[in-house]
Amino acid sequence: VQLQAYGGGLVQAGGSLRLSCAASGRTSSSWPMGWFRQAPGKEREFVAVITRSGGPTYYADSVQGRFTISRDNAKNTVYLQMSSLKPEDTAVYYCAASRAIGLGQVTTKRTGNYDYWGQGTLVTVSS
Repeated sequence: VQLQAYGGGLVQAGGSLRLSCAASGRTSSSWPMGWFRQAPGKEREFVAVITRSGGPTYYADSVQGRFTISRDNAKNTVYLQMSSLKPEDTAVYYCAASRAIGLGQVTTKRTGNYDYWGQGTLVTVSS
């Protein structure tokens, strides 16, 4: 399984971006797919997850109401629509896939529960 994230770039505060993560190989629409981010000098942190096709979505408090995660199983792609971006959203964004079907709301946010990672795409929000 390979994941390729793209769509990052430079945007002004208040702007929007949409990240995409294309999956290839033997994947499943039942797998949780998530987005994480890592800012310089900080640990990688959870951003959003869609637990399965049509399943619940969860967000970090810091992005709730501004970001939306979705997936298109026909295209094997997960999206992260980011709006009202803030300078503190600046980070490298990673998509990830987990083979652990049935993760709960808490465990689905842990990086250790993800088996596959994309290469990351840089999002820079200027003030």
